[in-house]
Amino acid sequence: MVVTRFAPSPNGPLHVGHALSAITAHDLARDAGGRFLLRIEDIDGARSRPELADSFRADLEWLGLEWEEVPAQSTRLAEYEAAAERLKSEGLLYPCRCTRTDIKAVATEFGPEGPIYPGTCKEQKIDHSKPVAWRLDVWRAVAFVGLLEWADASAGMQIATPKQLGDVVVMRKDAPASYHLAATIDDAADSVTLVTRGQDLFAATHIHRLLQALLDLPVPKWHHHPLLLDETGKKLAKRRGSPSLADLREQGVDGAKIASDIRSSSFPIGMSLAKD
Repeated sequence: MVVTRFAPSPNGPLHVGHALSAITAHDLARDAGGRFLLRIEDIDGARSRPELADSFRADLEWLGLEWEEVPAQSTRLAEYEAAAERLKSEGLLYPCRCTRTDIKAVATEFGPEGPIYPGTCKEQKIDHSKPVAWRLDVWRAVAFVGLLEWADASAGMQIATPKQLGDVVVMRKDAPASYHLAATIDDAADSVTLVTRGQDLFAATHIHRLLQALLDLPVPKWHHHPLLLDETGKKLAKRRGSPSLADLREQGVDGAKIASDIRSSSFPIGMSLAKD
């Protein structure tokens, strides 16, 4: 059975780009006679606003989507901790106290997600009695599991190359887990078989495939859909104030019409799909 999911974070309202992602996941499951899940990713500290989860549900209903809701990330903190402890016990995580500013100042290599962490703390004795981030020693992890593959619906079979992202953070010092660890564990726990998300997360999948191998988790297939861009050619984003679905609802806009336009790629003026 095909099982897809839409997993928004309640740290800002949904916009039309989120609608594209939700509709893509919904329709892929529906057309295959499968299941479409809603998962609230609510572990971003004070930025997570519980009231937004209700707004998300109203947005999906307004778009005409049907879903099953699964436990939110905040119910799985013990699973994240257990996974991290397993990786620590195998010598695959190390503590790091570097900030993004620190990394930007000394980085000499850049990958798909920006500056690559240069390993400043890898061989140091870091006091982790105080809050620290825990990074995955990607080079050691790759040697641990060997060659890995994963499949994308559009790009086909891929050889996992997680080294292009460097030693990513697995456990944040300001949150219970990083996106990489939490999403990987959640998708396995929710029996997701087709991970649908934007093309901007394509590179992250190389890390997620590595984590699946390290933690003996099932391997889904992926569907990375094109991003929706604004009139400046940038992807829609909460931080740039892209028009929210809640605002459109309150203005009396027909959600079914928005969904129909998205399905036919007839986006509002100034918006367009990114080219592959």
